Amino acid sequence: MNGLPAQVTRERGLQPLREMLRIRQFEDRCAELYGAGEIRGFLHLYDGEEAIAVGVMQVLGSGDAVVSTYREHGHALARGIAMGPLMAELFGKQAGCSGGRGGSMHIFDAATRFCGGNAIVGGGLPLAVGLALAEKMRGSRNLAACFFGEGAAAEGEFHESMNLAALWKLPVLFLCENNLYAMGTALARSESQTDIQAKAAAYAMRAEAVDGMDVFAVESAVRSAADHARAGRGPVLLEFRTYRLRAHSMFDAQLYRDKAEVEEWRGRGPLSSLTTRLKAAGLMTEDDFQRLLGEADAEVQRAVQFATEAPWEPVQELGRHVCAERVPS
Repeated sequence: MNGLPAQVTRERGLQPLREMLRIRQFEDRCAELYGAGEIRGFLHLYDGEEAIAVGVMQVLGSGDAVVSTYREHGHALARGIAMGPLMAELFGKQAGCSGGRGGSMHIFDAATRFCGGNAIVGGGLPLAVGLALAEKMRGSRNLAACFFGEGAAAEGEFHESMNLAALWKLPVLFLCENNLYAMGTALARSESQTDIQAKAAAYAMRAEAVDGMDVFAVESAVRSAADHARAGRGPVLLEFRTYRLRAHSMFDAQLYRDKAEVEEWRGRGPLSSLTTRLKAAGLMTEDDFQRLLGEADAEVQRAVQFATEAPWEPVQELGRHVCAERVPS
């Protein structure tokens, strides 16, 4: 992360920084609103991993399907879900992108083919395989991109999904966000093989480890992997090595890691590293940074106002979607 790709221009550098700032400011405000009781239930924040969501979404097309995890706000924003409806979803309001029914862990948006966050560890993997199978049967060039944490690599459905995707040469990108801790368990305490991308060798699958703190490294790796999958050559596993700067969830006391470790990783965070590199290359100034930060803050404030003023779902509607509705013949 000592330099920038040669082709990076001023706008090409500011654009991912703008997107990462939007995610960071949105989530910082979510933490405040959770403390105030405006957002309830579970809340898993993405601070420190923003380069992955932004880098991946630079490559994916509108027809590609995205399957996410319970830590999916950053994925959703980078995919193009409007911030107001996303915040309203976290509030549980009817104007939410999932009608207030999904909340923080189950964001869904058909218009952007954001096929849902998933509260079950590894639960999105077989869904992505099914979506990719559908695309192959249709003969399209679309693919399925599946985010998951390194903890999911210990689940049986990880291996089942990898096996079927490789066997059938499905257009799937398996995107592992390795933040070193599955909830509160360090990777080395739960996995005998801590090199996640090495697991792909058992399925004769292309794989690569990527610096998940560098948005341009993420984008480059995903672009190559997507070309591979679209060409019918099968799935790819990318292991993004990253770190979450906040706790696993808002209920986590973080007794399993030292504060010094967190601070060390904070200095390598995607926002600070990209800002430093852009300034060093003469592509941005501190005024530019403050302007982007102000724009992100203003967008977040509008989203909070939208969510606050949005109506609750009428009580008489609460039974809808529990069972399938009868379609008139």
